[in-house]
Amino acid sequence: MNEKIIKDKLVENFLKYLAIPSQSDDKKKEVPSSPGQWEMAKVLGADLEDLGLVDIKINEYGVLQARLPKRGGKSRAIGWVAHLDTVDVGLSDRIHPQIIKSYDGKDIKLNEEITFSIKDNPEVLAYIGDDIIFTDGTSVLGADNKAAIANIMTALWFLKENPDIDHADIFIAFIPDEEIGLRGARKIDFDEFKVDYAYTIDCCELGELVYETFNAASGTLKVRGVSAHPMSAKGNLVNPIMIAHDFIAMLDRAKMPENTENREGYIWLTDIKSDVLNLRLDFNIRNHDREKFEASKEYLYKITDLLKERYKKAQIEIEISDVYDNIRDSMNEENKVAVERLAAIFKKLGIEEKIIPMRGGTDGSFLSRKGIFTPNYFTGAHNFHSNKEFLPIDSFYKSFLVTLNLMQDDF
Repeated sequence: MNEKIIKDKLVENFLKYLAIPSQSDDKKKEVPSSPGQWEMAKVLGADLEDLGLVDIKINEYGVLQARLPKRGGKSRAIGWVAHLDTVDVGLSDRIHPQIIKSYDGKDIKLNEEITFSIKDNPEVLAYIGDDIIFTDGTSVLGADNKAAIANIMTALWFLKENPDIDHADIFIAFIPDEEIGLRGARKIDFDEFKVDYAYTIDCCELGELVYETFNAASGTLKVRGVSAHPMSAKGNLVNPIMIAHDFIAMLDRAKMPENTENREGYIWLTDIKSDVLNLRLDFNIRNHDREKFEASKEYLYKITDLLKERYKKAQIEIEISDVYDNIRDSMNEENKVAVERLAAIFKKLGIEEKIIPMRGGTDGSFLSRKGIFTPNYFTGAHNFHSNKEFLPIDSFYKSFLVTLNLMQDDF
């Protein structure tokens, strides 16, 4: 089967899934948070059935799971996880992609009002002569994560079309609401996802490989002060805003997101609401290093205790909950083959390996908490969460080749 046929199928699948609006909605508490994700799951379920997968189920949370039984080879079981939702950044949920053939290195008029400029996006110059998928400027492209879904579905199609190729036991989980806190990953039926390791395909340019993410926690400081009229406030009034001020003043400004990079962790104050009596302050804690992550939590508990001593009349509470873990912490001698295979396949395909510590998390960050080592590799796209998002088709194809090689049980 020649390269053009595969690329055409890959793009056809991508455009098919882009046509289903599936933005997640962080204002909704239910999972999935939008009806389009249900539609995506149903369409994909039918497609998986056509491709010969078994044990196809969509649970009450819109999680679609399936399995392709192994064909020959060894008994390795490998999983792929991709998310059904696209991000809501205030743009249209309707995606109108356009393919620029043989890109010429010039600015692109996405629509009458919006231009994709090479001055602001010089990385596109690496793809002169390539076919590239852009938006029309009114939405994100949705390569995050529909490029991954199309990638996986095309690899499964290729295996069906080539019955002489041996492959591993392949487990699939297409999940909702990744963009709003990895909600869908928590709803996977892990009794039906018995894998030796897994992969996500979520983000970034050709060659990027991630198996190190933040450890993440979120927290809330709640303060109930004492209200009093100014005529009798002295010695009585306890202002919750001033208590929060003291809390914030004891944080290190050098260890906040705007002042950190690479593997440097941070505490991020994300929201504050208050009146004269009650205050709520929300924050996030992030660090690649587990010991430093735990030390940040311990420090926040200590300064809260100090504030309780200082403001005995106030009610002060802090709550901190872990959200996800560093993927690398779940790597061991048995499952590190997942990264070794990626490295070998990148080399085989002539792809330069770009290992990055992600300043964020993937669904694999939650899966690592479940003991499933889940590295992440590139879709080939750039400018995620933007109307300037674009996907070079050659990079997209190479991501597909990585998936196809991983599925084959030849390592």
